[in-house]
Amino acid sequence: MEYTVQKLGRLAGISTRTLRYYDEIDLLKPLRINSSGYRIYGQAEVDLLQQILFYRELGVPLDEIKAIVTSPSFNSRQALQAHHHQLLEKRKQLDLLIRTVEQTIADQEGMITMNDRQKFEGFKKELIAENEQAYGKEIRAKYGDEQVDHANQAIMSSTPEQHQAHEQLTAELYDVLARAVATGDPASELAQQAADLHRQWLSFYWGKYNKEAHAGLAQMYVDDERFTAHYDKDQPGTAVFLRDAIRIYTGVDGE
Repeated sequence: MEYTVQKLGRLAGISTRTLRYYDEIDLLKPLRINSSGYRIYGQAEVDLLQQILFYRELGVPLDEIKAIVTSPSFNSRQALQAHHHQLLEKRKQLDLLIRTVEQTIADQEGMITMNDRQKFEGFKKELIAENEQAYGKEIRAKYGDEQVDHANQAIMSSTPEQHQAHEQLTAELYDVLARAVATGDPASELAQQAADLHRQWLSFYWGKYNKEAHAGLAQMYVDDERFTAHYDKDQPGTAVFLRDAIRIYTGVDGE
């Protein structure tokens, strides 16, 4: 069956503007343009659109989706299996959050008693799942499963007091880093304080601190545009500044 852009938009629940944009960026091209100038989509395009929307639902950026679906090694069935697994994991997180809400209501009504760890378990698992989805592949490839699993366990096993202390440390790190960037000198006392705070922050997740790994992570902040965007959102150049400050702090050049 073939569809015009309007019919496909209604079928998929997306706007015709979105479909036209996908055409413009060469993510989803129509099968053909008919004599009246209308985009016409066939079965292959419908199936590809479904894949695109699956990836979108999982939070994958459009440029990454394009790289995936246009790769010569792209396999539709394997992609569907991966979608299925990720959606099941997402459902587990939602189920856990729902259960936490239900238990909290029961606790407030005096039907059960929740300990402090139980109150935050769902949020911790959601944080781990989000981090895995966003950065898991790159981090595991660089540092190995053991290091990442240890970091995840550190989050899950942290007490409310430890979690609060880490949140305060994180806030202090960003505050000092912002003031250090304004100096423009990664060797300044303020910049080196930021690098030390980053070491403390990192040590919460890592079982054993390593200068080379610390410097390598700082380089990843610059190499990976997602990390760069996170650090540079308020002050452009922050990721590079932090990388340079950590190189000085660790004595690891990285070149």
